[in-house]
Order: sequence, then C-alpha cells, then structure tokens
Amino acid sequence: MMQRATKTSRNRGGSGSEKEVALESYNVTAKYYDAAYATKQDLVDLPFYLDLAKASGGPVLEIACGTGRVLLPIARENIDIDGVDNSLPMLRVLKSHIDNEPAEIRRRITLHEGDMRDFRLREKFPLVIIPFRPLQHMYTLQDQLRALATAAFHLQKNGILAFDLFYPKMELISAGVGQEIVDLEWQANSNSVVRRYFRKDSVDKINQVFSFTFIFRTYKGDKLVHQESEPFKLSYYSYPQLKALFRLARLEPVAEYGSFAKTPLDNTAEQMIFLLKKS
Repeated sequence: MMQRATKTSRNRGGSGSEKEVALESYNVTAKYYDAAYATKQDLVDLPFYLDLAKASGGPVLEIACGTGRVLLPIARENIDIDGVDNSLPMLRVLKSHIDNEPAEIRRRITLHEGDMRDFRLREKFPLVIIPFRPLQHMYTLQDQLRALATAAFHLQKNGILAFDLFYPKMELISAGVGQEIVDLEWQANSNSVVRRYFRKDSVDKINQVFSFTFIFRTYKGDKLVHQESEPFKLSYYSYPQLKALFRLARLEPVAEYGSFAKTPLDNTAEQMIFLLKKS
C-alpha cells in the first residue's frame, strides 16, 4: 500500500474578512476542547463512526475533523483518513497530537485546511463522515446545500455519507436566554479547576439559529484566576427540512437513527443521524 505522509494542504474557501474569521474560529475553545469533551458522559458517538470506518475499509474523509477526537481512533485502526477543517487553532492542536503518534499511524493521516462549503480533493472515498454536528454551523440554505454537495462530491460510487445533528427540542431552544449555566467541569492540574459556562444570547426563530457564548473560568479553590470567552451560533433543522435538503443535494437516505445505539428516529430521539448515498 502507498504510504501517506502526514501533511497539510490548503483549500480554504471564503473571501475577505469572512475567510479570516473562519480560519481563526475556535481560537479560545481549541485550548480547552479536548479536556472539556473528555468529561462529557453523553458523548457516545465514537464507536458508531469507528464501526462505519472499519466496514468501509477506508480511506475515510472526515469533514470538520477538529482536534482529532474521531480521526485519531480511526487512524489507530490502521485505516487511512483525510481530515479537513477551516479552524487553524483546532488543526494546530490536532497536529500536536499526531506528532506523538507512532510513524505507522502518522502515515495514515493527511490533513487539509478547507471550508466545507467549497473544498475539493482529487480523491473519492467509500466513507465521508461529519461527526458531532458541524453542519449546524451552516446558517443559510445556500451554505447547507454547498456543504452537502462537498460531501457528495467526495463519495465513491455506492459510498456512504454519515453525519449527526441534535434533535431539536423547541421548548428548550427558546428557554433560558441570558442565563449562565455550568455545563462542564474538569481538573486542569493539581490545584486548579476549569468550569465551562454556557449562556444563550438570542434565538432567531425565523432563520432557525441561536447564538450563545462559552465562558471558560479557571479557579484555584474558590478564587477565579482566569477567564476567557468565545461566541458561537448554531442552526437547527426539522426533519422535513433535512429531507428536502437531501433531495436538492441529490442524496438519498440509506439509514436514519435517533441515537448512536441505532434506535428509531422518532419522538423519543436525542439525535438525528443519517447515512446517505448519491441518488
């Protein structure tokens, strides 16, 4: 098999200030990301995506690969994987992780700087994955379709696109605007704790987008010693809207689930998980 170098290519997309903002997205969050989500007990998607990767045999393309929470375990299963992300801070963290991997794992990973709306690689893949809801950072119909078109472009014949979104609980989306809640906490070192606070700032019901801020506060005992924050937006989707988007993107469902345990996508669902192929 041809050896794959751990390299980074650039295919960024966007223009002007929009591009620069995108490339520096997660500038604060990237520093805390791995420690924060290591404590998240309900983050159970990894076995699902690992099983898909093993079944595909590789290579795999992960869109919005972040710090490698899913990418690295796939590579450790001796599966070639390409990862693309538009956040330079997240990619810098991922590269630091890759540097600590054995050579045989590093050879299986290729990284790209790119925007999910318009990057294009020459290679086609039997499996394209978009784990942990990056499509919710697409706020307009045009961008949503462009992101799906990018994923479809990279599919081999009979290839599978897999991604997940949160199941929209409308009563919760509009609730608690302006309130701060502690949603994650972890030990930073022997004498300090980091708490991540979530504050919902606004809800745009027409465009189905809500804005929020993550606030990272570091404490030594009861004393606040450091604070950083970063604003975000997330879109949310209805099921009929998604089915229309799939049709417009010339994709059709192979399977759909309401959890990573493959329970039905019904009124009890916590997630909306889709496996798609080109129509």
